[in-house]
Formats: sequence, structure tokens, C-alpha cells
Amino acid sequence: MGEIKIRYYVVKRGKGFWQPTRGMRARGFSSIPCGTDGPEAWRVAEEWNKRWQASRKNLSVFPELASETLSSPIPEERIIYPPNSLGEAFRRYRRTEEWARKAPRTREDWWRGWKRIKPIFGDLPPKAVTLDDISSWRKAIEEGVSLREAHRALKIWRALWKVTAALGYCTRDADPSLGVRNTAAAGRSLTWTEGEAVRLFKRAWRMHYLGLATIIAVMWSTQMSPGDVRTLRASQLRRDAAGAAFFTSRAKTGTPVGGMLSDRTLAALEAYLDALGCEFHGDAPIFVTRGRDKGYPEGGRAYQPRPYTKNVLSKDFRLIRTAEFGIHEKRTLADFRRSTAVEAIAGDATPAALAHAMGNTLSASNALFATYCPVNITSLRAVMEARRRGRTKLR
Repeated sequence: MGEIKIRYYVVKRGKGFWQPTRGMRARGFSSIPCGTDGPEAWRVAEEWNKRWQASRKNLSVFPELASETLSSPIPEERIIYPPNSLGEAFRRYRRTEEWARKAPRTREDWWRGWKRIKPIFGDLPPKAVTLDDISSWRKAIEEGVSLREAHRALKIWRALWKVTAALGYCTRDADPSLGVRNTAAAGRSLTWTEGEAVRLFKRAWRMHYLGLATIIAVMWSTQMSPGDVRTLRASQLRRDAAGAAFFTSRAKTGTPVGGMLSDRTLAALEAYLDALGCEFHGDAPIFVTRGRDKGYPEGGRAYQPRPYTKNVLSKDFRLIRTAEFGIHEKRTLADFRRSTAVEAIAGDATPAALAHAMGNTLSASNALFATYCPVNITSLRAVMEARRRGRTKLR
């Protein structure tokens, strides 16, 4: 192989690296592994040379990314932040093992928060941010977007400040946001009934959304979240003489959870698998979209069924919900989890047992308990009956 001359590119034990100089490191660049020495590694090195040239011309981002507005891993890696800035600290943190160990849903929350933080504070040193800055920033998000988004953004700011302090960019206890009250939006309290869940299942099945219909049945039976059910695999189903259950872990926290399938739900699952006409093994995702062929009345481009994604699941559920309950219905699939918790509490399940089944800290968190077990007539009646029993004993 002939000698290839690429600036700042070196080969060590057969691996290529893009090695910036000391001056380039002062501008925020660092050594980049390019892979096994060869055309692909050379391409990576040349790309980083282009980034360096863009930085020298005081361009913070590639021209082709000038229209990029959302924070995400791909465009974010191409942005060169000033030395000692918050953006540089966040980039360093993303290269640590601690970031890699975060659950995907947690990293998703960080990216969502960074989307709000980056335009205002991304190129500033953390020490330059004041209480007035944070207060005005949070207020703008609350008024321009929502209270829920403002609460989330400030929560991520505080988590990021702690990481930034651990990396030596600032002092942990000097976080200016500590002087700002981070009021949270009131939790949702909407619930579904079993009869309504059955109606949704039947509507989805009649409209040929068999995967969605089965997801609805499994969610109601197991109390799992939409994200946990959507990603269930064939290997996670267990059967014995007593019945069937799914065992998995929470997508957000990694906590092991399980959920029993009722006889009706198990029958729905078997009917769904029979309708697909194939067997699922190992890590194959169970629930897939409807797909489309020339047989559907709406026509359009044909495509094969594929595993459900978060956005497609929400979109399909909204379509089924509107068809069954009208355009003014706002309850979501996520409200199933609260609805089943209300059922369990009404049936005298203890908070500890419910928290263990749901894989959360409901029994230890008043806020979480209020979210999943909102005040209703059934709970009030149960308290009144308990008072009557206590009154009788006191007499």
C-alpha cells in the first residue's frame, strides 16, 4: 500500500488517528480514532481536517449544517465550542463511560434539555452564567413553550452543572440555578376503564392494526409502559401451567419488571401471531406495524410491516382513538399505566407491592404515588370505610 499523506493523520499499530496539535487542542479539538488504517480511516481524518479549517475561519459549524436547529448526536459532534465552555464540557462528558451507561431514554432527556441550553449558554464558561440569566431563561421557556418543558430544562441544567463541576470547569455548590424555584407542572390524572380499553382493542383489530391491538391488550394486562411493551421480544415470554408472563426491564431505569397475561390477553397474543403467519424466536421484536399493500382502501405506497417505533406507535394510537372516541379525546396510551394502578389500589394492593410490580418507587415517593393513584371516588370511599371501621374499634 502506498504512502498516504494526510495532515495530522498518524498510524499506530495498524490503527489510524487524527492527532491535533497543542494549538488545535486549545481550540477544543482532541485525538480522534479513525479505525483500521485504510480508505475509511483516511476519509474520517479528512473530515476532521475540514472541521479544523472551518474553526480557523471562525465557523462554529459546517456550512451544510447551518440550518440544523435540533441537538442530536450527529450534528453536535461537528460543533466546535470555545475552550472552557459549557458545550466543551458536555462533549467531554459524552465521551465518558458514565454517559454510555445511561439508559437510552435518559440520554434522550439530556438531549432534549441540551436543545434548550445550547442556544443561550453553550458557548459560555459555566462561571459566566448568573442567577438572573437562569431565571430569565427558564421564564422564557415556560411562557414560550410550557411549564413542563421549563421544569425539564432546568432539571437537566442542574444535572449538567454537577457533571461540569466534576470535570473541573466550575464549583459544584456555585450553581446559579439553586436560587431559582423549579416548579413542576401538575401531574396527569386521566384514566381509562377496562371497557374503554376493550373498545380500543376491538377498533384497532377491525382496522387491521393487529400489532397495536395486541399492544393495548398487553399493556392493560401487565401494567407496563408503552416503551416497555413496544420493545418486547419473543425470548421474554414465559409460559407454565399457571399461565404466561412477560419479563423485561424498564427502558428508562433498567429496573427488572414483569407482567402477567390474562387469559383474554394471551388469546389475543396467540391470535395476533397466527395472523402474522410466522414464528418469533430469540430477540425478534414481537409487535410490528400494519404495513400496507394494494388491498387497503387508502392506497399509497406499499411497505412491509416493521417493528414499532415510539413515534409510529403514538401516531397509530391517535388514529384508533379518534376513530373510536372522536377528535376531542386526549387520553393517551401512557394513561393505561395509571389506570391499572388505580384498579390495583382500589383492590387493596399495597403501595409496596404495586411499586415492585411496576418497577418504580411509587411506595417511597409521594409525587409518584399522586401521579399513578390520583384522588377519585373509589379511594375516597375506601378511606371513609376505613374510618368507620376505626371508629367502631375506638368505641
